[in-house]
This record gives sequence, C-alpha cells and structure tokens, in this order.
Amino acid sequence: MSEKENFLTIKENGTGELIIKKSRFIANIARTTTTDAANDFIQKISKKYRDASHNTFAYTIGLNDDQVKESDNGEPSGTAGVPELKALQLMNLKNVTVVVTRYFGGIKLGAGGLIRAYSNSVTNVVEKVGVIKRVLQQELIFSVPYNRFDEVDHYLKQQKIFIANTEYGADVKIHIFVNDDQQAKPKEDLTNLLAGQVTFTNGEKRYNEIPVEANNYHEQ
Repeated sequence: MSEKENFLTIKENGTGELIIKKSRFIANIARTTTTDAANDFIQKISKKYRDASHNTFAYTIGLNDDQVKESDNGEPSGTAGVPELKALQLMNLKNVTVVVTRYFGGIKLGAGGLIRAYSNSVTNVVEKVGVIKRVLQQELIFSVPYNRFDEVDHYLKQQKIFIANTEYGADVKIHIFVNDDQQAKPKEDLTNLLAGQVTFTNGEKRYNEIPVEANNYHEQ
C-alpha cells in the first residue's frame, strides 16, 4: 500500500456487542491493508460464530476506498452490509474490516430496524476500540539550556507536541515529532521563544499514530 497521505483507522482490533430486541449483535473489527487479510478475518470470525443466524461484513481497503465489499449474509438485501460499509465511510476509516454477527432473538426488527442495528453495531465497536490518525511526521532535534526547559515544555504541551526523548548533558537535547507539512510554525515559535539561540536538526521521518477524539472523525 502506498502511504502518501494521512488517514484515519482504528486504534486496535476489538469486539463490541449490542442486544436489540433480544437479538445479539456481535461486531468484530480489525485493521486490514489487503483484500486477502480482509477475507481471512471474515472467514476466521464466521468460523468462530458458525452457529449464528448471520455473519454479515463490510470492508474498505486503500486510502481512497479503492476496494470495498459488503455482504448481508442472508439478511434482507441492503439491511446489513451496506449500512456497515456506510458507517465505516462516514467515520472516514481506511483499511478496516468489520464482521457483525447476529444471533436472532425471536423478534423481527424490520428493514429499518436492521439497518439501524447493523450501523450502530459498527459505530459502537469503533468507539470502543478507538480511532487514530496515521500522520507522516518529521523528528526535530534541538538543545536548550536547563533554565529554559520549563518554558519550552509548556509551549510544546500547549501545542500538543509530545517530547519523544530527552538527553541530559551540558544542555537538554529534546526530540519531538511534528507533522511533515507543518514544521514551519513550531520552528518559528521556538526560535522566537529562545531569542534565536536554537538550531534544529532533522531526525527520522515516520508515520505516527495520533489519537482522535470520538465524534470528531469527519473533521479530520
């Protein structure tokens, strides 16, 4: 997979469960970067819950929803897989597969009820496992005198820039990661804060995972 831009995905694999009118809806979700991985996950969960009424699923692979697939697995057409896929897409999630298992409880939900149940099952499990933003970041390394460290630390916390490492010698050497396309502002701010007495060195460039607050996915 080509990683040319930042994107949202789930923080970790996990499971969530809802009881709706006596039916059990068990949602299993996983990160998957290929269709093979998605299909393997679907088969694994379907085998685990092979005694269930239905094992429905949806997946989206690629940063532009390049490969998507959904299945109602015997539920009325359009009431399970499609709402699951739409739920993933509304949250802007990439490279994710979800399997929602249903154990029928004896009470029919109707088409609208099923759509809500399967959609809510996906939203519920995503909120449970959490969402991260995969962001390409540049490591910046710079040194400050001990008596200026608290000021710098305060600024970094205000900007939600976390110190990755500190080394203590004649001065304090600080390692931070900033978004690759947003290096100018922290460099300028720190230069002003330290009255120009600072030099930045570039370290490694890597994708880091930044937590995203719930219900804020559409703004990312």
